[in-house]
Amino acid sequence: MGFALHRLPLRLTAGAFILNSGVNKLSLDAESAAGLQQMALNAFPQLEALSAGDFGTYLAAGEVALGSSLLTPFLPSKLVGLGLTAFASALVFTYLRTPGLTESDGIRPTQAGIGMAKDIFLLGIGLALLLEKKK
Repeated sequence: MGFALHRLPLRLTAGAFILNSGVNKLSLDAESAAGLQQMALNAFPQLEALSAGDFGTYLAAGEVALGSSLLTPFLPSKLVGLGLTAFASALVFTYLRTPGLTESDGIRPTQAGIGMAKDIFLLGIGLALLLEKKK
């Protein structure tokens, strides 16, 4: 699958956003890493086996790798779309499982949940890249 101009906005916006987030997490202090891990534990209790520092390091590295892959034009869009879909699905699942982030219906965001509810856009971008038909 070659380069296609119509995929550029999807890959650039998601890639730049995630790469920036990962770069900012590279210098995450232990307390902030522990806070992120606590939120992730709502959806993925298995993460308790990691130290907060390791969790922060792995999260930062994963975001840098995913963001960079989205910005690398020679990587297939379906491949980076798969990565983005998996990552965004985990973020959306965390949002849905974290108390206080959704209204009583369990879907619409509260004021506190708006920051994480936007991850649905990343999921949509990932699915668009993943599900595009080959011409």
